[in-house]
Order: sequence, then structure tokens, then C-alpha cells
Amino acid sequence: MDLDLAQLRAFDATVTAGTLDGAARALHVTPSAISQRLKALEAATGRVLLVRSKPVQVTGSGQSVLRLARQVALLAADATRELSPEDGDRPVTLPIALNADSMATWVLPALAPLAGELAFDLHREDQEHTAALLREGRVMAAVTAAADPVPGCSVTRLGGMRYRPMATAAFAARWLPDGVQPAALARAPVVVFDRRDDLQHGYLRSRGVDPAAPPLHHVPASADYITAVRLGFGWGMVPRQQEPPGELVELDDGGAVDVVLHWQQWRLRSPSLDRVADAVLAAARRELDQH
Repeated sequence: MDLDLAQLRAFDATVTAGTLDGAARALHVTPSAISQRLKALEAATGRVLLVRSKPVQVTGSGQSVLRLARQVALLAADATRELSPEDGDRPVTLPIALNADSMATWVLPALAPLAGELAFDLHREDQEHTAALLREGRVMAAVTAAADPVPGCSVTRLGGMRYRPMATAAFAARWLPDGVQPAALARAPVVVFDRRDDLQHGYLRSRGVDPAAPPLHHVPASADYITAVRLGFGWGMVPRQQEPPGELVELDDGGAVDVVLHWQQWRLRSPSLDRVADAVLAAARRELDQH
């Protein structure tokens, strides 16, 4: 099966933009040209690769082709920079999936020294779900809770982020005056990051409390989540890296949860991807719990 590079590029651009019109603008061609290239690629593979919705949806077969298209694009960009540095001024774009707390604390400082030479397309997702973006071919690397490698990827343990149930002293005095008793926990408001965040629910279940019982505040931004806890909206599981000094109290000495993170990336030799991996692994050794 011979696959045309222009067709792969059109496929990648369409998935990235979400529409044929967006892909046409990115590649400076007409939407008709994009459509013809996609049809030719589907004819060459004998598979339906895209559902032409808005935004387009990648089929199961399309995920394999998307991974190939992006791997080819990355290797071509690396080769261009190596062989013709004067033609390599346009930075290589690396799509990476990150959980929100890592993005808000230690990953961005790790990537900052590379930002002048590489372009980052960061996808925020819960650490339990970032591996799915790798599997779909949408990203080249991910910080993930998944220890088992995604097919075609390597995996390296990064370390742990420790979360503790915390609240303001005033909140604890009002809602949990006798400590984390099940009856009190069932009434005390909880701050939850989003509807995929199971940290608080897991803690409640461990204390014999139905997670549906207490009122929930959904605050889907990492810094704003901490602000909501600081302002007394409710209690929440706060990562060590974001604990505001002296402003919160720990509600349960035995309630800490360690979320172990891993770095997964495509198993191919790319100088650009390797530089990112080195930066992330070095930062993880400094910032995450290694025991």
C-alpha cells in the first residue's frame, strides 16, 4: 500500500482543524483539493478514515493513519532542520496530552526553555484519560496514570503527586467540627475539578460515604479550583505542589492519595520528541515524589 505524503498531510490538517475548510486554509489550497486528497487516501487504504461531521470524527482505521501521518510529519520536520537549518525556522509542532494539575505546576516550566524552537499543542485531559489521546493518534506523548504502554509507545515512570483532603479552618469548624465523620462528610460541600475527577469521590467512598450525598461545586480550572477551596466553597483534594502556605488545614491525616504519573510517547527516534522527554523527565525528578 503506497500512501501519498500530500494526502497524509491533508488528513492530518483536517483532523487538526476539524473541517475541510480549516485544513484548506492551513495548507493554502482549496477545500475541493482537500476533499480529493482525502478520497484518494481512503481509496488507497480501502477504509473509511473520517466521518464528515463538524468537527470531523476519526474512525478506528483513521486512528492508525493519523498516527502514521503525524509520525511522518515529525520525522520530516526533524530531517529538514538537520539537513537545511536555514529552511527549518518554522518550529516543529508537538501535540502533548497533560493532566491539568501537572500543566499548572511543573510541566510548563519544564517546556519553557524549548518554546523558542518547538511549538506545543497541549491537550488538557484527566490523567486517567490522556492515554486515550495517544491511542487515537491525536497526541505524540502524554503524562498519564496508565502504566501499561499504549501500542507503539514507550512508558517511563515519572513519580507521584500527593493529594490531601484540605479546607479552610473556618470551613472545617462549621462543617466538620468533630472531624471527618461519615454523617458530616455526607453534608459538607465538596469542590470537584470536573465530572471525570474521581479523587474526591474515591476519598468519600473510602470513608463509607455515597459520593452523590454532599453538594458538589465543579470548578474545571486548576488554579481556580485551589482558589475555590481557599474561599471556603468546600473541601477538596489539593496537590502538594499547589498547597497555599498556611491557608488550609488537612482534614484527615490518613486521607492522602498518591497519583503515580507516567510519560508515554511514540516509539520512534525523533530529536524534537527526545528533547521534550528529557526536559519532562528531569523536571519530574525534581518536582514529583519519587518513593
